[in-house]
Order: sequence, then structure tokens, then C-alpha cells
Amino acid sequence: MAPTPLLGSRTLDRQTARTLPPGPKLPTLVQTVLFASHRRTFFPRMRAKYGDVFTIRLVPSSRVCVVLSRPDHIREVFGSPPAVMHAGEGNTVLEPIMGSHSLLLLDDEDHVRMRKQLMPAFSGPALRGYAGMVLELAQAEVAKWPVDKPFKVHQRMRNLTLEIILQVIFGVTDIDRLNTLRPLMDKIVSVSPVIMLGGFYPPLLRIRPWKTYLDTQRKVDEILYDEIAKRRETFAGRNDVLSRLLAAGNWSDVELRDQLVTLLLAGHETTATAMAWAFHELARRPEDLAFGQRAADAGADDELEAMVKEALRVHPVVYQVGRRLTETTDIAGYRLPRGTTIMAAIGLVHRDAEHFPMPEEFRPQRFLSDDPPAPGTWMPFGGGARRCIGAGFSLMEGTEILRAALSAYNFQAPHPKPEPPQAKNVTLVPRHGSVVTVTHR
Repeated sequence: MAPTPLLGSRTLDRQTARTLPPGPKLPTLVQTVLFASHRRTFFPRMRAKYGDVFTIRLVPSSRVCVVLSRPDHIREVFGSPPAVMHAGEGNTVLEPIMGSHSLLLLDDEDHVRMRKQLMPAFSGPALRGYAGMVLELAQAEVAKWPVDKPFKVHQRMRNLTLEIILQVIFGVTDIDRLNTLRPLMDKIVSVSPVIMLGGFYPPLLRIRPWKTYLDTQRKVDEILYDEIAKRRETFAGRNDVLSRLLAAGNWSDVELRDQLVTLLLAGHETTATAMAWAFHELARRPEDLAFGQRAADAGADDELEAMVKEALRVHPVVYQVGRRLTETTDIAGYRLPRGTTIMAAIGLVHRDAEHFPMPEEFRPQRFLSDDPPAPGTWMPFGGGARRCIGAGFSLMEGTEILRAALSAYNFQAPHPKPEPPQAKNVTLVPRHGSVVTVTHR
């Protein structure tokens, strides 16, 4: 099926433009820079000025993006037929990196088929099977942390989540192969917005730095294809994600490669950043730290998971998710043309006092009360048919990381003033790396 043309400078007529939600008249490039680097302040300002539904324009082609900030409007999007709300088309910029079979790039029947094959590896029983391996890796990492000396916990979390991906998801255990993969994978996951531009402008891929990145990717691919070939012969009885995928589905090597790279890129920085923010908050909140330590000691998974959830609410790693309309559709009281990009602003919902009293406060107990947040108001993993398939894995991973760290250490913030968020690709990370100091309990 041919891609849906973007609604933008080439396809938007004046009459249609007058029917769109209001929005800023700033040049497209200015709006793009504000969105890319300052969305956490740009979006609230736009909502305050234009209301719960507003329009921005972004490169390429001055594409029309309608931003939604009310849960009932966002539910209209998540509840619409996937054939009308394409998410894969909005991610085509990622194809040179993730591959054409990536779950994030597929729509319609292809997406349903691929998601169905992935689901057994992320079921409840499967997640419980991974938890012990994740805890062991987390304990090994936190044991190396410097004591009584400030350090950037975000980088430590990036190291740990990469190790979890290599060993728990890819199932690589050979020491020599791990030593080869670590520096290569670190370069892959450090993909910058500049590199991602190659998806919009393919001729760039033939020159540096794009060519250098793709050369690294090819080295990783050689190892991944070799792992896949070997695993096809030995996956029985193994407990890693790759082995479970082989046991549950009928995959080509290219399909498996694309899903593994997608899990790497979608699950590395996101979880690392979420946990960095969690430790950032705990280091500044002695009562919440003590609450978490008691939960870790008692094996109270619900309490530990609530801390991960609250970190993801206060500091949504991904601020918005997008869809592209494949046909003219009524959304949020507007009749939006085919090709419109819809953005569900997760960050605006999470900071709305109507849904989360005292939204600026880190309060894990809100997820444990008799009156928890209403359905559809907490959405760090998106929603509907495109909800992140790794959501359960991420929450399990965060729970085990907290268990390992809080069982071992007290946390303090050498600089009590909170660190501001800084845009890094699609994520919002602690500007100074979430600097903490730990002492033995």
C-alpha cells in the first residue's frame, strides 16, 4: 500500500488550513527547533495560549501536527481503527537504522502479524522468567558504584540496560562476543538527530557521519546474524528473548534482526533515563527513599513498581506519540484531513492537576491508593493497538533495578536543586546525568 501523503506545504490548501485547530504562526524551522529541544516548555505554552487542541508545523514539508492534551481526545485516537491511525508511517525516518520489518514501522496486517509473533516473549510468565537474570545483572552493576563520591547515575543506568539487552534479550553470554559488542552497541544506541535525518534525505547516507554510523551497524548486523544462525540450532531450553521468539514464531533472519535492533533502540535509553529520574527523585526525598528501601527489603514488588510508574509520570521519557491519518476523520471536535499528523501529548496529561493532584510532586503512593489515577491518564507507553510491547519488560526491569540498588545503598543528592530535563533524541534526560552520592546501608 502506498504511504499516506503528509498534510503539509505541498498538500494543504488555504480553505483546509482555516478549519484546523489554532496554533502559532512562527516559521516552521523555529517551531521544529522549539519542539525538538524545548517541547517540555513549548507544549504547555501552546496549550495555555491556544487551548487543549492546537496545531504546530514541523519539518519536513511544514507538516501539519495537531496536538491533543485531553485524555478523552487521546482515547479517540488510541481507540480508532489502526487502519485509520497509522503509526508506522510516522516512523519511516527510522528505517535505515531499525530496518523495514521493525514493529515501529509497520501498519495494518503486517503490524498485527509481527506483534502477534512478538507477544509470547513478553507475556507474564516470560517476564517472570527474565526477572532473576535482570536482578543478577543489576546487583553486579550496583556493586561497582563508588561510595561516598558523587557520580552520574544516568550513565551507569545506560551501561546496565545495555547489558540487560545483550544478555537477557539477545541472549549473548560468550565473554569475547560481549566484549566485541559492547563498544559497537554503545555507538548504535548513541544515534543522534543528525544521523536520523538520513531517513528523510537518503543521499546523506553515503557520506560521513552517516556512512560511519551505517558501517558500525553493518558490523553489529554480522554478529547478530551469526547469533541468530547459532540460536536456531540451540534455542530449546534457553530463557532469553531471542530464544523465546524462535520458539514461538516463524521468522526470517532479517525480521529477527530488525526486531532485535528495535528492542535495542526502543528499550535502552528509555529505561535508563526512567531509572535515572527515579534515583534523582529518591536522592532528594528521604521519606520516599525509606519507603523504597522497606519495599526492597520486604520484596514488595507493587511498591517498587509504583516508584517506577511515578518516575515515568513526573518525567515522561517520551513526551508525545504520533499517528498519521489515512482518511479524513473527526477528532477532538475537528474534522481533520487525510495526512494530518496527530500527536498525543503524554507530558501534558501527566502534569495536569485535574488528573494528578499536585502534579509536580513525586508521590508513588498515588498508584497504591484506593483512588488510583483514572484509566487513560497514565500513558508513558502509549496506548491502543500500538502500546509499547515492551511495557511490561520495562516495568519489571525497573523494579529489579530498584530492588538491587535500594537493598544496598542510601542515596543523597550532592546538589539539592533538581536537575532540569534536556532533550536527547526523542527522550528527555537529566541535564547533568542525575548526579547522586551513595553510602552503604
